[in-house]
Amino acid sequence: MPQHTFKLNGTQVTVDVADDVRLLWVLRDILGVTGPKYGCGLNVCKSCTSHINGKAFNPCSVPVSKIKETDEITTIEGLPDTVGRDLHPMQEAWLAEDVAQCGYCQPGQIMAAVALVRKVKAEGREITDADLDELRNICRCGTYTRIRTAIKKGAENM
Repeated sequence: MPQHTFKLNGTQVTVDVADDVRLLWVLRDILGVTGPKYGCGLNVCKSCTSHINGKAFNPCSVPVSKIKETDEITTIEGLPDTVGRDLHPMQEAWLAEDVAQCGYCQPGQIMAAVALVRKVKAEGREITDADLDELRNICRCGTYTRIRTAIKKGAENM
């Protein structure tokens, strides 16, 4: 089996797995990181949203062979470490706004929200409703109003 090395939530990892295995399965089945959820496997529902080098991506659609040794993958489990706290400000906003119902999509929602807020702040502006309209993470429970409120609240503290 080929070896693949990359940084996961701040720790260098190496896995022995075929090149065509999707990163989501490497994370979940080999490395035991279960925050990114399997929803569709087609880069549509976005329940697996994580970060690669600080930007949102969907590991269900990326073969592990496309991940470089210098790439840093961050999942919901590693998000608090990016700010040196027990919870990331976006996670705190999620709790404050009581967003989750079933909770299945929430890790992907939060990771997408953090990436969006970082992008908007790097552009030197505040998040707008038009920005929030660009998020395409599916919530089957339909808590979109609370999600939008939490993203705005989390953005204030990021």
